[in-house]
Amino acid sequence: MFLVDMIFTDVEKITPELTTQHKSYLEEEYKSNKLMFGGRKVPRTGGILISMHSSEQELVQVLKSDPFIKSGVASYSITEFVPVMASKDYSNIVA
Repeated sequence: MFLVDMIFTDVEKITPELTTQHKSYLEEEYKSNKLMFGGRKVPRTGGILISMHSSEQELVQVLKSDPFIKSGVASYSITEFVPVMASKDYSNIVA
């Protein structure tokens, strides 16, 4: 499992159109069930994604095609982790 920390690098270039493209792109990834959760940070300095991609390389390929990344308005860091504890509702993802 991976945590993606997306950081806005050029907020001035974030337009409603670009945001719509970003969300539409990620919606397709959610359909594959490889992205689990995502949302904006508070304050709005970027976003967080939780991914179940099979490898970091596969996830990087997805992120490289994200309109926010392609346009240069955001960068990201990836942290791989192994869930070992969860509430009852999420116990199916614990290793």
